Amino acid sequence: MPYANIKVTDEGVTREQKARLIKGVTDLLQDVLDKDPATTFVVIDEVELTNWGVGGLNVEDYRKQS
Repeated sequence: MPYANIKVTDEGVTREQKARLIKGVTDLLQDVLDKDPATTFVVIDEVELTNWGVGGLNVEDYRKQS
C-alpha cells in the first residue's frame, strides 16, 4: 500500500493539475514497482510561501532577493 506525499507552494495549482499529478504518480508506482493503483494513496499538500524555506529564507523573501 504505497503512500506518496507531494508538497507544492499554494500558488494556484488547479484541480486538473492535481488530478494529473495523482494519476502520474500512481502510474509511475505501478510501472516501476508493480504497485496496485487501487491501493496507492497520493496526498497533495499546498504550503504557504512563508512556510517554505530555501537559502535560509522563506520562499516569498527569497524571490524578492532574486
